Amino acid sequence: MRTRYGISTSAGFAIAVLLAISPIRPVAAFHSGGVGECTGCHSLHNPGGGGQNPSLLLSDDPSSTCLACHLQAGETAPNGHHVVTADADMPAGSPPAQLTPGGDFGWLKKNYQWNSTEIGGTGQSSGERHGHSIVASVYGFSADTTLATAPGGTYPAAELSCTSCHDPHGRYRRLANGSIQTSGQPVLNSGSYETSPDPTADVAVGVYRLLGGKGYARPGMSETFTFDPPAAVSPADYNRSESSSDTRVAYGSGMSEWCLNCHSNYTGSGNSPGHPAGSLVKMTPGLVANYNAYIASGNLTGTYSAAYTTMVPIEMGTTDYSILKSTASRDGSKKAGSDTNSNVMCLTCHRAHASAWDQATRWNMKADFLIYSGDYPGADRSDILTGLSQGRTKAETKWAFYERPAGNYATYQRSLCNKCHTMD
Repeated sequence: MRTRYGISTSAGFAIAVLLAISPIRPVAAFHSGGVGECTGCHSLHNPGGGGQNPSLLLSDDPSSTCLACHLQAGETAPNGHHVVTADADMPAGSPPAQLTPGGDFGWLKKNYQWNSTEIGGTGQSSGERHGHSIVASVYGFSADTTLATAPGGTYPAAELSCTSCHDPHGRYRRLANGSIQTSGQPVLNSGSYETSPDPTADVAVGVYRLLGGKGYARPGMSETFTFDPPAAVSPADYNRSESSSDTRVAYGSGMSEWCLNCHSNYTGSGNSPGHPAGSLVKMTPGLVANYNAYIASGNLTGTYSAAYTTMVPIEMGTTDYSILKSTASRDGSKKAGSDTNSNVMCLTCHRAHASAWDQATRWNMKADFLIYSGDYPGADRSDILTGLSQGRTKAETKWAFYERPAGNYATYQRSLCNKCHTMD
């Protein structure tokens, strides 16, 4: 068989066909804080969805295009930039694999029912209640059937996609003077990590997680954003188990304000619904004392230097990226707690993408106990009241805590609301 450059002609043809139908992309560095190469997401001549795809995306809709890189079939452990677990890799009783700070969208596919005559009672928890119900038709994700618009806002559920929050073209950038703009110095690299370079007079860095900022609107949508992305920094290794140490994202300022771009009525002030949150709602001395002292139910011996937990993260009240970069960590070494500059934010209680629990909360807010008789509850454990896990297995419940040992908590651990509102 004839060869060329050491490759058989038939093999070369097969490789060419493979490249044509499945382009190879350096996914992990694809965005680099700004826009990637055009052909990474678009095809001029063979877009997905045929004539129903005016943006010439490679897949049938925006989220399906994103998930072509951010989902990898066959994964059963956390891996880098992946934010979704394939259906086949999370059978009934098993949790989704990814442990990013934002959570795994796979929880949207998990529906639960439970029937208990004791604590927990009878109930159900549908997948669409577990987070942001993105529309990704190729991967079986559909719009929320209960909520037609964003809670507290007007954004239509039928249009919710990854690009509703993240700007796929990475136009928003942080300049050397700290301002966020959509033009000016070119984006050199991501600004999301503790390893990211700083912007200079010649180059900018991307905003946190390519989030849209003031004036952002997804193509075809009339809703535009009012607030810029938050000041925040993540450790470079962020998708990992927290069985031995927390993955601390250094939240500085502005996260709750950014969430108001879609949930505008949830300011938590005046007559608005919702828990008080945001950069202007600083923690009182009493709340600071509670947060720093609380370790677990019945254990209020904590100190400021070791108080922080990523199960109940708070904002530091700063936009100084040198402080944020020195705080972001994955080894548990940055545990300093709260002070009167700190504030609660939306992500104190919720995960940005999805979680095991209703309303994408970080822990089960509908259970009397998170740990019972020294262990995680589960529907597969006859010795623990089954209603406490609300249909989840012990493995799913523990995974929702990012694999923290049950011994980190009290033998009968109550809600983590007590981290700030100590009642036990």
